Amino acid sequence: MTITQPDLSVFETVESEVRSYCRGWPVVFDRAQGSRMFDEDGHAYLDFFAGAGSLNYGHNNPVLKRALIDYIERDGVTHGLDMSTTAKRAFLESFQNIVLRPRDLPYKVMFPGPTGTNAVEAALKLARKVKGRESIVSFTNAFHGMSLGSLAVTGNAFKRAGAGIPLVHGTPMPFDHYLDGQIQDFLWFERLLEDQGSGLNTPAAVIVETVQGEGGINVARVEWLRALADLCERRDMLLIVDDIQMGCGRTGAFFSFEEAGIVPDIVTVSKSISGYGLPLALTLFRPELDIWEPGEHNGTFRGNNPAFVTAAAALDTYWADGQMEKQTLGRGEIVESHLKAIIEAHPDTFVEYRGRGLVWGMECTDKSLANKIAKRAFELGLLIETSGPESEVVKLLPALTTTPEELDEGLRILARAVRDCA
Repeated sequence: MTITQPDLSVFETVESEVRSYCRGWPVVFDRAQGSRMFDEDGHAYLDFFAGAGSLNYGHNNPVLKRALIDYIERDGVTHGLDMSTTAKRAFLESFQNIVLRPRDLPYKVMFPGPTGTNAVEAALKLARKVKGRESIVSFTNAFHGMSLGSLAVTGNAFKRAGAGIPLVHGTPMPFDHYLDGQIQDFLWFERLLEDQGSGLNTPAAVIVETVQGEGGINVARVEWLRALADLCERRDMLLIVDDIQMGCGRTGAFFSFEEAGIVPDIVTVSKSISGYGLPLALTLFRPELDIWEPGEHNGTFRGNNPAFVTAAAALDTYWADGQMEKQTLGRGEIVESHLKAIIEAHPDTFVEYRGRGLVWGMECTDKSLANKIAKRAFELGLLIETSGPESEVVKLLPALTTTPEELDEGLRILARAVRDCA
């Protein structure tokens, strides 16, 4: 693909140096549809990043777009604070009938603000309020957001350093596989809880991702998750599952914790809950935890009505019949077979591949190689990213609606990028 040098001057002179993704994809995107994005010169790119997991149903999904256009054209309420609106009612009814009731999940729904880190902050705040304790336990290589409370339970040193102040009241524990199976699961955690001299304040809650996306596509075993849920119950700690990137069907089931058969006390959801890439976040919790006073956790942008419209349409369209989960797991098998072939063709280049559903990663032996592969893939017309503490993992996050043909096309581009860089 021949890419002409775009005019990036306004971004370079006016926009902050903090910009990130655009540095790896130095073009100006103009439009997008399905699993493809197009730059202003008309070049097409197959998108295997899907807005960092916020576009599980693809760009400008036609069903969701129609619902949104109809709502806007009839002058539906756009900004609604936390007022009751027809759009919110339709979403809550669909979420209750399609997601919660069939899974026998009792959750109350809180709209904490528009982003994932808002949902995490609300979860941490509620857990501390309920238990009357400050300490939160998180896990190595976790990522929960960029605001101060979320950073305190995030593992990445680079991101934590940006806080500029001490990040307190959080204690990290080893995630699954962190000690290569040499130590019994939760042995250290249990010992600290038992020992009055350990220095660990009794935690209010434990927060965990079932698959650590930003941390390197680290997949927790169902046995590990069940043991964690049991530990939390025995030790009077709330279990918070951060399902912001792995929820909404990314791993197959609507919630990523379903496979483990656990019911967390609190769940955070964002990214693809709106279905259309519009900002929306939920904090879900057991009814007995709903001890908020009215207005105690407030925010101007909790009532994003256009997002409620597309969210309800996504649930009604893709989750009413149970087919999306089967489709995602089937397409995940396509990805896994291609990655297996790539690894076998380059045994010294990669440590391993890992994933679930439609989130996958390949860990590079040479940690600098992942960025080179991502750059080469972009030159060949494929958008992918890296993850892990040293960006050592090539990360694949295609839309759940990506066709088998598009998956095959993108994975062949990936294989060529690996050949060119290995």
